[in-house]
Amino acid sequence: MIQAAWSNFLVAEVGAAAALTGLIFVAVSINLTKILEYPGVSTRAGEAIVLLLGVLVISSLALVPNLGETILGTAILTIGFLLWSLVTVRQITFLRPVDHLWWWFAMRVTLCQLAIVPFCVAGASLLFHRPGAMYWMVPGCLFSIIAGVYSAWVLLVEILR
Repeated sequence: MIQAAWSNFLVAEVGAAAALTGLIFVAVSINLTKILEYPGVSTRAGEAIVLLLGVLVISSLALVPNLGETILGTAILTIGFLLWSLVTVRQITFLRPVDHLWWWFAMRVTLCQLAIVPFCVAGASLLFHRPGAMYWMVPGCLFSIIAGVYSAWVLLVEILR
């Protein structure tokens, strides 16, 4: 089974995603008034939580024993599409205010897309039994964690400047 070969990676991703999700919740609770004060920052906190919960759920599902490639692929593709929809719709609504830096917004969008699209590709690849499908999980997980850490930094440190 494919998942057995990936179990160590998946277990590590579940732990990292759970810890970082907790950090985001702590950051939001500590700086809630500041976060609500600036437009778009609460959306950023939501994005970080969604991305990290995506890693947590997808990696947890991939650890389920004897789950077939078709079922796992369908689950990952569905979750990936939901993640993409949630994040993209929120980012599009953020485009309306003109008081934010475009390079900052472009970097945020790029990082989120680099985190989510590989999950969709992994799900579709598993669904169609393509070799190496699970390797698409690696950039999805890594970019989700990078986005989560970056957002945690913004929510804990940069928001207070």
